[in-house]
Amino acid sequence: MKNAIIWGAAGGIGTALLSELKVAGWTAIAVARETREIDSLADHALEADFADPVSIEQTVYSISQKVESFDLWCYAAGDILSSKVSEMAPEDWDRIISANLSGAYAAIHYSLPLLSEEAHIVLLGAVSERLRLPGLSAYAAAKAGLEAFADSLSKEQRKKRITIVRPGVVATPLWEKVPLRMPADAAPPGKIARKILEAYESGHKGQLDLV
Repeated sequence: MKNAIIWGAAGGIGTALLSELKVAGWTAIAVARETREIDSLADHALEADFADPVSIEQTVYSISQKVESFDLWCYAAGDILSSKVSEMAPEDWDRIISANLSGAYAAIHYSLPLLSEEAHIVLLGAVSERLRLPGLSAYAAAKAGLEAFADSLSKEQRKKRITIVRPGVVATPLWEKVPLRMPADAAPPGKIARKILEAYESGHKGQLDLV
C-alpha cells in the first residue's frame, strides 16, 4: 500500500486530495492546524502550527512512529491577506510568508528522512505573476519564493521527483479573505486533487500549470 502525507490537509485542495487518496486505497497522513473536520478522511490526523518549526519537528517525529516512509509528500498549506505594504503590520507579513513558504521549508526539512528514495514531492504554488496586484505583495512574494525553493530543492534531491503545482482560479475558502469576487469558472478543488494524483502516476516533475 502506498503512503502519502498532506500538509495543510484541512484546506480546500488538501481535503479534496485526502478524499481522492482514500478512494484510491492509499494510507494518508493529514497534518493541519485543526483536524476535527478531516479525521474521517485520514488514516492518521495530526495538528501542527506551520509558523513554528519546533511544532513541525515534533509532528514529524510523531508521524515517524506511525509510518516508515512516504511515496507522496504534499504541502498544500497556505494563507492569504489583502493589505497594502504601507498598511501591513510586520506580523501579518510574517504570517503569510510562514504559511506559504517558511512552513514548506520546515516541513520538508524535517520530513526528508521519511521519504522513500524516489518519493514525489508536491508543492502547491500559484501563477505568481498573476498575483502581483495591490494588496497581495506578501502572498505573491511567498508563492514566487516557493517556486524558486522548489527549483533549488530539485537540484539537491535529484533522485526524488519534485512538482510545483500552479493552479489557476480554484474555489477555496481563501477567497473569503480578499476583497475580490471569485470567478464563476473557478475550478473545484477535486479537479486539482485529481491532477496531482495523475502527476504522481505519470512520473511528472517540474512545473505543472493547471490554468
